[in-house]
Amino acid sequence: MSVLAIGDVGVVDDLFHVGDEAMFDAAVIELRRRGLATIGVSSAPAETRERYGIDAVDRLGFAGLDREAAARRAGQLVDAATGSIQLAADDVAQGVLDALGTVTGVLHTGGGNLASRWPVHIYERTALTRMAAARGLPVAFSGQTFGPDLAAGDEIRLRAALATAALVGVREGTSEALVRSWGLDPRRQVDDASFLDAAAVLPGSGPLLVSLSGWYAHRPSDAVDAALARMIDTAAEITGAPVVFHAHFGPLTDGDVRGDVVVHERVRAHLRTASRLETTADTAHAVALARSARLLISSRYHPVVFAAPSGVPVLALAADEYTRIKLTGALGPWGQDSVVDIDDAAAASALLPALVSRAASLRDAAAERFDAHRSRASLWWDDVAATLGRARGKLQVRPLP
Repeated sequence: MSVLAIGDVGVVDDLFHVGDEAMFDAAVIELRRRGLATIGVSSAPAETRERYGIDAVDRLGFAGLDREAAARRAGQLVDAATGSIQLAADDVAQGVLDALGTVTGVLHTGGGNLASRWPVHIYERTALTRMAAARGLPVAFSGQTFGPDLAAGDEIRLRAALATAALVGVREGTSEALVRSWGLDPRRQVDDASFLDAAAVLPGSGPLLVSLSGWYAHRPSDAVDAALARMIDTAAEITGAPVVFHAHFGPLTDGDVRGDVVVHERVRAHLRTASRLETTADTAHAVALARSARLLISSRYHPVVFAAPSGVPVLALAADEYTRIKLTGALGPWGQDSVVDIDDAAAASALLPALVSRAASLRDAAAERFDAHRSRASLWWDDVAATLGRARGKLQVRPLP
């Protein structure tokens, strides 16, 4: 049996997005452990096939459409799913339509893109949910952040889609409250990528790790770059650790200055402390690097997801309400709460000494919580697999390592 799984995946133009790939990776692994194959919906199907050893098909053709055109496209795809019209043979969505005839369910893998700032994802995910419903297939949403910015029309679309879903998983309290306000009963747990396997590392043995996004929420970049450099210099003085920058959205080639590497190079130009760049590689590399860090300073979400379960001290940098919700949600379950505004060097400097000094107690706090969080995550995937692969009968669940 197979599940059709959609995520914001597929390496295009040699740019790798660690977090998006990590959540999809986790879903493929968890479904495989329970005897279910995955067909992925990807921006680069051939690359996704090779990376994960699964089948993959193209996305649904919403990229570049305005809202009016996206609404028409959604209606067209649902009509095609019901059989009332036929798509052209070369339509990019034909692969999804064909897959819907072979799978036993549809999974929306984890993510934070179901908000009005990314309308393409609103239309794509809700259209796919309606297409699945037209074929009588169960749907699950896993590890989501919903909103907080949702235009009225987008909220209506999401509410309607979630109302037909068999399972809805959320990864922080704000999303849980929003979905409950819609009269639904979501399941809340930590991010889906929290338990990805990677090389064994000793927490605290690695660098002062820095991972930054270029999203400053319209603040002046020069001022924010300088404030970030002051934070990092202060942290380097306190920890004595080497400073390493690691792009979570970045090129896979040394010396290629794109994605997060652009902001990293700008901030490095303001530093007094020596630093180096760690080239983006793959998910396992990113997980191991984050778990080994002596201290993590990050405005990116998934470095926090990887580091916090190991008790790595984290200074999380929020640019707006959306990023604050995500970062707070990633830290809270593991006993941490150090989130400051991305340009507030004074607040960061005040927090850093105590944060670093608490490293041992933070590792203990994470260890105390680890088994319970992992158990809840495992039960979630049991339910997802049972729901989306119900034609299999009794599931054969492989033990977790």
